[in-house]
Amino acid sequence: VISSPEERGNMIGRGFLLLILFISVCAQLVHGENLATTTTTTITGQLRLPDNSILNTTQIFLNDGEKISYTRPDGSFSFYNVGPGVHLLDVQSHKFLFSQVKIQLLPGSMDSPKCMEYSFPGAPKIAASYPLNLTAHAKYDYFQKRQGFSVFSIFKNPMILMVAFSGVLMFMMPKLMEGMDDEQKEQMQKQMEMQKDPTKMLSQMWSDISGSAEEPVEPAKKKSKARRTKRD
Repeated sequence: VISSPEERGNMIGRGFLLLILFISVCAQLVHGENLATTTTTTITGQLRLPDNSILNTTQIFLNDGEKISYTRPDGSFSFYNVGPGVHLLDVQSHKFLFSQVKIQLLPGSMDSPKCMEYSFPGAPKIAASYPLNLTAHAKYDYFQKRQGFSVFSIFKNPMILMVAFSGVLMFMMPKLMEGMDDEQKEQMQKQMEMQKDPTKMLSQMWSDISGSAEEPVEPAKKKSKARRTKRD
């Protein structure tokens, strides 16, 4: 039982404040739903091959995997609930090279984004139409075609060249020695013997450089044997 008019006025004021608070909360909820529906959109596009052949299911990244999508049998794809901002679309194909696309979504024009296409990272940007229509630029080639057998490839081997050079020397050496005199032949034989023993060759080179080559000492004749023969 309300005893006085003042208490009645307080109760009416409190009820009025509660009504205003309830109405403001409902308005905020409705505004938030409308804002959520208007600030997201769907990005659509299609992948194609140059010869219009069927493309296998391909994975597509948005913002380095923040959102992931897959192509349908006709090559089309979609990203749902994409908010405003600048987004990077990258095709994860191991067989074909596709362009990267930067997509700019503005809150006031979510249904008409601005798209810039890059053939490869660092390439000049090109304006792209929307919905996206990306065609493969090239096909990856991970293997090199094996070359067939060639006779000339044998002569590229250093071992074959060394054997051939040695054979030519063995064939030409006798003919070269035919025109030499005995002294030149003897000198060449000494050089060949020195080449077999590296120490002798180095000592000979050092003696030639220093000019202190020892002259060969002739063996001393045994005079005793000569005297005996005369006595006899």
